[in-house]
Amino acid sequence: MPPAITDRDRWLALVLLLGALLLGYLLLVHPWWTVPLQETGRRVAELRERELRIRTQLQQAPQVQRELAAALAQQAQRPGFLPEATVELATAGLVQRLEAIVKQASPGNRSCAIANQSPLALTGREVYPRVVVQVRLRCGAPELASVLHQIESGSPRLFVENLNILAQRYAFQASETGAGGLDVNFDLYGYLKPAPAAPREPARAP
Repeated sequence: MPPAITDRDRWLALVLLLGALLLGYLLLVHPWWTVPLQETGRRVAELRERELRIRTQLQQAPQVQRELAAALAQQAQRPGFLPEATVELATAGLVQRLEAIVKQASPGNRSCAIANQSPLALTGREVYPRVVVQVRLRCGAPELASVLHQIESGSPRLFVENLNILAQRYAFQASETGAGGLDVNFDLYGYLKPAPAAPREPARAP
């Protein structure tokens, strides 16, 4: 007679069957079916997220264009940068603006005159190139105040740095000054527009 099958044998056979099924899944089903499905699902989720970002950007494009146009219009009304394209042209323009401001403060240069003006060469590459002119004026106090005010409140934006004022014994011919003049030295500067960035090459598809 064949030996009787006990409960222990049945449980052992069941465990062996489950082990064989698990091993078959790990060797055959998981690498050839489950892993590709998971990878496909991940890529689908990335593509959906990318599509959502693109849709959001496209929806915001008209608003961005309107804000950019408004900013450009505002900049055109009150430009902050010097309009010239090169340092040489900007230096000449800076000197002309200074001469016009001094002439407006003292017509005929009776109470304020430019004693000296010389460009200052700057070394190094800056994001916003700076154009500097070293200036020496001989002015009365009211005219100097008018010159400095017009420089820093006009358009394009100009700035004064390293201001040095010394009292002199001589007097201007203009009767409105009535006192000794001022020997004034300062650096007058403005900024050029940054050079446009070179277009980038489109990235190649992998």
